[in-house]
Amino acid sequence: MNFEYSDKTQELIARLERFMDTHVYPVEKDYHQALKDADNPWTTPAIMEDLKTKARAEGLWNLFMPDEYGPWGAGLTNLEYAPLCEIMGRAGWAAEAFNCSAPDTGNMEVLAKYGSDAQKEQWLKPLLAGEIRSAFAMTEPAVASSDATNIETSIVRDGDDYVINGRKWYISGAMNERCKIMIVMGKTDPEAPRHLQQSQILVPMDAPGVQVIRPMSVLGYLDEPVGHAELVFENVRVPAGNLILGEGRGFEIAQGRLGPGRIHHCMRLVGCAQRALELACKRVDSRIAFGQPLSKNQSVREDIAQSFCDIEQARLLTLKAADKMDRYGNKVSRDLIAAIKIVAPTMAQQVIDRAIQIHGAGGLSDDFVLAEAFMYARTVRLADGPDQVHMMQLGRNLIKDANAG
Repeated sequence: MNFEYSDKTQELIARLERFMDTHVYPVEKDYHQALKDADNPWTTPAIMEDLKTKARAEGLWNLFMPDEYGPWGAGLTNLEYAPLCEIMGRAGWAAEAFNCSAPDTGNMEVLAKYGSDAQKEQWLKPLLAGEIRSAFAMTEPAVASSDATNIETSIVRDGDDYVINGRKWYISGAMNERCKIMIVMGKTDPEAPRHLQQSQILVPMDAPGVQVIRPMSVLGYLDEPVGHAELVFENVRVPAGNLILGEGRGFEIAQGRLGPGRIHHCMRLVGCAQRALELACKRVDSRIAFGQPLSKNQSVREDIAQSFCDIEQARLLTLKAADKMDRYGNKVSRDLIAAIKIVAPTMAQQVIDRAIQIHGAGGLSDDFVLAEAFMYARTVRLADGPDQVHMMQLGRNLIKDANAG
């Protein structure tokens, strides 16, 4: 196994780190202050548009998009993209500057892989250009959405249209004023076999009957300017051509979408945790307690050491999963994808929690990035499937494989 990144990857790492040091970190506080000062919290600050212009000019754009879906991105493999996604993850808001933020990346991959030519022209192209944003509407308040077959939102054919009725919540991105399109998952045939009942359909945010009920907070954060909305679809009518791939293909699309999306979250979380560790290391050398720097305390050194070990283990497992996805595909790699989805969010949560403790009361404030990073890590333990579902499925697969002979 080669533990060195390729020359191509190392060159991109250097360029991306230089961009972050030159353009992103220096405006981090300004970006968050602009959100606080904004009349509309769901308006993306002008700082972001400036960063996007610079990133695109430097060729640091759509880095997530592989060649297999079309000539729209950097043509990187999962293994090549992993360290870049980690660097972007060091600042939770930074990925948008490179057009590499969720849920847009997953939606773009869905449209690139499964979308019709008309759907690509109308929605994929402006998403790839960073002109609009999008949302993925799956989770519902009335059912356990960890089992996607539970989803109750109805998608009913009516002549040349489909009519959508239902309620969704925690729909990431739907609060942002630049969110123009949603991919909505619902049922077209409740009587079909269990995994053939669901379909996915494109619904414009301004379609009549789409009602934004409220922004949903996450541990007290509204996550401006992206947000997580509760939505009601009341007799929402869209053209039949908005259906993606065909009736009954929704579960298939969801599985194809979530493989890369899950590992992208893990890559970003490794970056979150790494930055938290670096902040902790600086903090313990500069803070004096009981007559000596915190770094002189054995318990502090143990926390730093444990965090380093935890991050390295998760990083290596993430890279191994990415490499296997590149070599054998997402389906063959499902066990490693599940494993890292179990490991990385919990790892990041624990590492960030130690860093918060080291920072004392300041760690709970928005003077540092730690509280927001903790919120992100805790959220991902539920996003794209909760820990328990991944553990249940991974355990089932391991038992089955062990007894296959």
